[in-house]
Amino acid sequence: MALADIANSRILIVGGSSGMGLALAKCALAASAEVIIIGRNEDKLRRAGAELQSPALSTVAVDITQEAQVIDLFERVGRLDHIVSTAADIEGAYQLLPALDLKAAQRVVESKFYGPLLLAKYGAPKLSPKGSITFTSGIAAYRPSARGSIVAAVNAALEGLVRALAVELAPIRVNAVSPGWVDTPIWTFVAGDRKDETLDAMAKRLPVGRVGQPEDIADAITYLMGNGFTTGTTLHVEGGHRLI
Repeated sequence: MALADIANSRILIVGGSSGMGLALAKCALAASAEVIIIGRNEDKLRRAGAELQSPALSTVAVDITQEAQVIDLFERVGRLDHIVSTAADIEGAYQLLPALDLKAAQRVVESKFYGPLLLAKYGAPKLSPKGSITFTSGIAAYRPSARGSIVAAVNAALEGLVRALAVELAPIRVNAVSPGWVDTPIWTFVAGDRKDETLDAMAKRLPVGRVGQPEDIADAITYLMGNGFTTGTTLHVEGGHRLI
């Protein structure tokens, strides 16, 4: 039902050039939506465009942590039905406190909290009254690792922001998806060359017997975009991770 509900809509996806965002772009295009992918890396945007190859797709290079660029984006983008952000800059952030670099921590806050805040501030006026905003938090807020303090804190803060914005921006709906361990390129920054070993170990612990795939999260975001009676909610898509 959610796929039918997003047909012919205009969806802006921040972080749509790889991982969960790219999977969502594929899903939305298959549902006959128009998709605008936003990212900082022009090479990655070009590769995503070449992979998706759709006349309903456009790409724009924007850094959502820069307010002037976000303002310019929404001045140019026109009417929208949905805004989604899966973007996160966690490079260097998974460290024990003695080794944690403040600049790496600030990048997490800027990409996962201030960036979404700016998207809501300047994007909400472009949304239809039945539109939605969906952000991406994560399991770290509920099952933090010893090296994941800053990511855990920012995910929790983002979910608080979602609840507040759902009240302030109503009737526009604002939600979060909280993924568990998902096999995406971001794991390079978390586990390095031990990525496969780390994910395999978690798969054996999870009740579903596997880690997530980008398509699992895309499916959840599609649901939140299409369901008009869901707002202020965090949808957990983590294979039962909170139970272990």
